[in-house]
Amino acid sequence: MGESSCLGFPSKLDKIIIDTDPGVDDSMAILMAFQTPELDILGLTTIFGNVTTKDATRNALILCETAGRTDVPVAEGSLEPLKGGAPRICDFVHGSDGMGNLSLPSPKGKKDEKSAVEFLVDKISEFPGEVSILALGPLTNLALAVKSDASFASKVKRIVVLGGSFFASGNVNPAAEANIYGDPEAADVVFTSGANIDVVGINITTQCTLTDEDLSDLRESKGRHAQFLSDMCKFYRDWHVKSDGLCGIFLHDPVSFVALVRPDLFTFKKGVVRVETQGICVGHTLMDQGLKTWNSSNPWTGYSPISVAWTVDVDKVVSYVKDLLMKR
Repeated sequence: MGESSCLGFPSKLDKIIIDTDPGVDDSMAILMAFQTPELDILGLTTIFGNVTTKDATRNALILCETAGRTDVPVAEGSLEPLKGGAPRICDFVHGSDGMGNLSLPSPKGKKDEKSAVEFLVDKISEFPGEVSILALGPLTNLALAVKSDASFASKVKRIVVLGGSFFASGNVNPAAEANIYGDPEAADVVFTSGANIDVVGINITTQCTLTDEDLSDLRESKGRHAQFLSDMCKFYRDWHVKSDGLCGIFLHDPVSFVALVRPDLFTFKKGVVRVETQGICVGHTLMDQGLKTWNSSNPWTGYSPISVAWTVDVDKVVSYVKDLLMKR
């Protein structure tokens, strides 16, 4: 590894792909990534969730143009979950366009010729052991990559997943968090693939908020994307007031980005994680913490453990997010 930079990154740029369903907080995380020169962003891959996959592709292209990074390819992902059927779309959280109903003009750029799965498999094969993936939506694309290339899981450097709710209530229902609920079969495939995975659940991300005062600071700042993000956050903030009684916003995707670049601001616990795919607890993430030696095998037996975010330095993470959002 090369010499470290002042931000704690290796001097050689870290290669990443962002799998995303933008989304207001996805947009924040993506623009934060573009504001981080130590990262080599190989591409964005899109998935349904906050919007349809096609709208996610549109929004990803808009974000690349906003950041002046039209060189970054956007590869469109699956239109539906692994089991088929219409995807669950959360436009009531982010607006019908996923960007706070800003009615932005269509992007000039076009999506990549490759599908998201082809793009993921090709880039991981091109740079084995070098590419990290930040997964901000349902894990359909990653599961399809695992299924299409038996070596994918071993060749990806690290996957940081925003998903699940560990030993806490979900946000779709008491059992499930939205990204995992959006494709529970895919999440179970990824979590049991043997890849090097860090999962950041909403039990962590809901500890990190931007208050109305913080949002006012953002709007009044000279940040390169501050006005754009402030406008986008209005709809998202109003939904938080109605849904959670929070005068502000949760920082789900930005916190997951921080976990990618500053894992030292978190602690993690290792264990096998399985995802419920049927019954009233569909989408529930349950971790074997290794607290007991089982007398017989069970559905957690024989799988590689993954790392689950356990604690977070709230003040430092929120400060890191604010600094990047306000960066000129």
